[in-house]
Amino acid sequence: MTDTDEEIAAEATYRAEARAFLERHAKLRQGFGDQTIALASTDTSKEAEDEHIRRCREWQRTLFENGWAGITWPTEYGGQGGTGREARIYAQEEVRFDVSAAAFAIGTQMVGPTIMAHGTDEQKAFFLPKMLSGDHLWCQLFSEPGAGSDLAGMTTTAVRDGDEFVVNGQKVWTSGAHFSDYAMLLARTNWDVPKHRGITYFLVDMRSAGIDVRPLRQITGFAHFNEVFLTDVRIPADAVLGGLNNGWMVAQTTLANERNMIGSGGTGINFNAILRLARECGVTDDPDFRQQLASCYTRFEILKWIGLRARARAAAGQKLGPEASVMKLFVSQRIARDGDLVLAMEGAHGMLRNEDAMQDGMWQQVFLNQWSIRIGGGTEQIQRNVLGERVLGLPGDIRVDKELPFREIRRN
Repeated sequence: MTDTDEEIAAEATYRAEARAFLERHAKLRQGFGDQTIALASTDTSKEAEDEHIRRCREWQRTLFENGWAGITWPTEYGGQGGTGREARIYAQEEVRFDVSAAAFAIGTQMVGPTIMAHGTDEQKAFFLPKMLSGDHLWCQLFSEPGAGSDLAGMTTTAVRDGDEFVVNGQKVWTSGAHFSDYAMLLARTNWDVPKHRGITYFLVDMRSAGIDVRPLRQITGFAHFNEVFLTDVRIPADAVLGGLNNGWMVAQTTLANERNMIGSGGTGINFNAILRLARECGVTDDPDFRQQLASCYTRFEILKWIGLRARARAAAGQKLGPEASVMKLFVSQRIARDGDLVLAMEGAHGMLRNEDAMQDGMWQQVFLNQWSIRIGGGTEQIQRNVLGERVLGLPGDIRVDKELPFREIRRN
């Protein structure tokens, strides 16, 4: 369907307003800027990370105070009440400027939509505006060392004690737990029903007594992930989101939005950055690399159009469909192939790192960081299972433990 002249004019006006706001409050991006700090920076110190978080909080507050935070969020929660198309226009303009609120993505793109879908009026009124204002950073306490890709096999336990739940267990691979204010937590509240039915979703203050966060240093040199130990952590009963023992259903909203976030956001690298490297490496006349660059461009364009479908569905008030898993799977494949491509273009220089390498070792970081993205939000194998069973209607794997009470299942 072709846009009308009025729609085209309205978009042009909106783009001009977004650009004017950015020009007043931000500087044009030089090189790759803050958007790719976790990939391009060689400074893995706590001081560098603290400065990045400070800048994210500052920019998120600026967005909020000027009416540009949560473009598609309802106005009653501090959003703009706009459309997915307007959000895309703003993102296209913002990428040209040296600003980032990436640290808030888990809150605004994963927790926020989940609270809107399943929260009480009190939870929405308290949590949502503070996400947009930059007051609260969030993390995700889902994965466990003994459960692997079987998220429903979790053993972190929440036991009711009056007006509170007492939580004990361990979580792992928690992005940003060491600087987060709140967390979404899945814990088992009933061991006498099948594993998917006895889970409850909690909204947890990360400053609660009994929470011990231990950073995990990655191959990139950064400690972005953490393991989190919960020992007799007391959580108010009104912190339950979506009802007791209903956490698996609530978590599906979060996971769909996580896949959409990872799939649409990727690594913060665009095709022009890869093309720039190709020119610096002098390979743009090589027929093999030209073909690979054409395939690379195609992958970016496919992801863009899948992302537009997801945003259109969200803007229409519909639940995210199979495009979330398609995007997550496709972005995993893209960063794997692009990681191989950029180091191949560098040739022997690809063995160097940091300031000795081209562009200060940014592409070595991109290559090494790919596995955290390919695993996070569900592995490629998990996404294929989701697509096979829920989209193509293929028969699922035989799961002998699916209907057994969880306490009867053999576990690590």
